[in-house]
Amino acid sequence: MAEVRVEKLIKSYGALKALNDVSLTFPDGGFFGLLGPSGSGKTTLLRAIAGFVIPDTGRVIIGEQPVENVPVEHREIGMVFQNYALFPNMSVADNVAFGLEVRKVPSADRKKRVAEALELVQLGHLGERKPHQLSGGQRQRVAMARAIVTQPRVLLLDEPLSALDKALRVDMQIELKRIQREIGITTIFVTHDQEEALTLSDQIGILKDGRVIRHGPPRAVYDDPRDEFTARFLGEANLFTGTPEDGGLRLRDGSLIAGTKAEKIAVRPENLEISETEPNTPNRLKAQLVQRVFGGAMGTCIINWQGETIKVIGRDKDLQGLSDTGPVWISWAAERTVELQA
Repeated sequence: MAEVRVEKLIKSYGALKALNDVSLTFPDGGFFGLLGPSGSGKTTLLRAIAGFVIPDTGRVIIGEQPVENVPVEHREIGMVFQNYALFPNMSVADNVAFGLEVRKVPSADRKKRVAEALELVQLGHLGERKPHQLSGGQRQRVAMARAIVTQPRVLLLDEPLSALDKALRVDMQIELKRIQREIGITTIFVTHDQEEALTLSDQIGILKDGRVIRHGPPRAVYDDPRDEFTARFLGEANLFTGTPEDGGLRLRDGSLIAGTKAEKIAVRPENLEISETEPNTPNRLKAQLVQRVFGGAMGTCIINWQGETIKVIGRDKDLQGLSDTGPVWISWAAERTVELQA
């Protein structure tokens, strides 16, 4: 396996900089998620690592070898595409064997490796079927088997689960993680699904306008997004702005938020408490409950504070005692305040 590094990558299409001085390290054996809005550069970065996109400037290094001038077929990379790209007229086993045939792997070795790859993705009994005879999740596993059977040093996944329905996508997230852990391969994947990135990744990188604006372990980035874009993009966030004072941050309704002097702060919806009686805590705001939304085990309260919409997420059984609408107090512990760059 291999560590992957990209250094100062720039890729322009006319006036558009799809990659704008991007530098990142993808740890050996790790699972790294790239996410961002459409046009942020995440897919361009993945394709630059694969060799489908040639950067204008910068370096791509796999292991210790710069590969920006190495053809795709010699980069020792496996790739799973969004649409799986399976050959419809070939059997499952022949689809998986295709890369080995191109590499002229001997027949006996080829059959052994195909059987091992199919067993790894739990499809050993379906080798003779055609892709149209499989479910979406099974086709996704075939694509995985085909990508790993050549024993690549790096696995690239381009939104591999986006074509699946929600329940199957959750199951496949578990399978993807299991497979990646079992083979220990350096894996880089692109997703638009924030929950998927948080679930699967050891590290995440968030891109915007061709730049990496935040990267690190998922929990660290979620708990400390540092800027408004990341706070809003990765999960949900309630934002407040005010005037710093000696005692804290003075909001426009006169409330004082203790423990911070930042001009802009965020509080995650799940970190807010809601009650109809005034709590005995420094960080509290009087507001208006607009709606309670049932979501199964968890519920959401929609709050109006000073003309802004605030969300509170909590266990539904803890929210059932509230009126459907009316005056409420929202509060949070000082350590749950997230300071953002102004």
